Amino acid sequence: MRRLRRLAPLVLLCAFAKGPQGRISGLRVRYVVLVWLGVFAGSWLVYVHYSSYSELCRGHLCQVVIVYSGLWQEKEVTIKCSIEEALNDKDRPEAAARQELVLFDKPTRGTSIKEFREMTLSFLKANLGDLPSLPALVGQVLLMADFNKDSRVSLAEAKSVWALLQRNEFLLLLSLQEKEHASRLLGSCGDLYLTEGVPHGSWPWATLPPLLRPLLPPAMHRALQQWFGPAWPWRAKIAIGLLEFVEELFHGSYGTFYMCETTLANVGYTATYDFKMADLQQVAPEATVRRFLQGRRCERSADCTYGRDCRAPCDRLMRQCKGDLIQPNLAKVCELLRDYLLPGAPAALREELGKQLRTCTTLSGLASQVEAHHSLVLSHLKTLLWKEISNTKYS
Repeated sequence: MRRLRRLAPLVLLCAFAKGPQGRISGLRVRYVVLVWLGVFAGSWLVYVHYSSYSELCRGHLCQVVIVYSGLWQEKEVTIKCSIEEALNDKDRPEAAARQELVLFDKPTRGTSIKEFREMTLSFLKANLGDLPSLPALVGQVLLMADFNKDSRVSLAEAKSVWALLQRNEFLLLLSLQEKEHASRLLGSCGDLYLTEGVPHGSWPWATLPPLLRPLLPPAMHRALQQWFGPAWPWRAKIAIGLLEFVEELFHGSYGTFYMCETTLANVGYTATYDFKMADLQQVAPEATVRRFLQGRRCERSADCTYGRDCRAPCDRLMRQCKGDLIQPNLAKVCELLRDYLLPGAPAALREELGKQLRTCTTLSGLASQVEAHHSLVLSHLKTLLWKEISNTKYS
């Protein structure tokens, strides 16, 4: 009887196809049946893939693949889950490797805490580089793994924290916890985690759909900024924070990081106009970028691009990507600040500020320039802006 019921829709469909008023060709009927079977098979695969996560603190809201905000202990927070990144990361260079990764598959039953510590250390070395500070970061991971604070790490807790480490943004949040301008990591459960609420957006057009932003002429961008953005002294304070963040990413405790989608839409500020990086998903460890570029075949520099704008030169003779990036973080940030700071800048400051920003945008990513020259240019810019707003209500 149950089988007859399952076949009923197909019988009705065939009867309709043969009816006098709605005659449908046999080919079209077969096409509809195949589509129906495809939808059924796809739905079954999705169900089988994600049904095993239900007991791992994913929650119904996370299962519908969203990043959402809420209140926790009377504070605004953002809740994120790893399925959302997996679906949005198809264009990323490391996406192919991560698609093969099965969350919660490690560590296996019988793994000792010592083995898990070594496993975590090897993972961090592969992603952040072989740094002397990594054992301290491993200690933070193990401390976080003890979700119920019973001074021991169970197999389920180890699997959960391992799944979290696979998410690029979580790894960066963990690495940058001591930094002032990255959102604080507040807690986690399974591969769902909680951060400080998303800061205010500094750029009015950031809410526009990405396809529409390039259509707006530069003059319209500047006009929107002057009409709806913060006052110029507040913008100067936010810019100083952004420059400090560039410093934090360069030779920090856990290595160097690259900003691989440098847009004003990715940064924001707090209620007191202190800069906060709103989105770390496009920030990548130097070791990860170099591993992607190493030995990569290329015809032109565009073939040597990690993320959206971390680009290295192409050695056309060897047809391989070189290791140094064409533009460092500071040069890309200064390009953004030209449109952000020059409109509405005080007349006495505008010429010198424009000159320093132009110098900054010409910096290259060559290792010989990075150490001294970049630090000098960044220091001059910060000093120039601080002089303008120091001893005022904006400082």
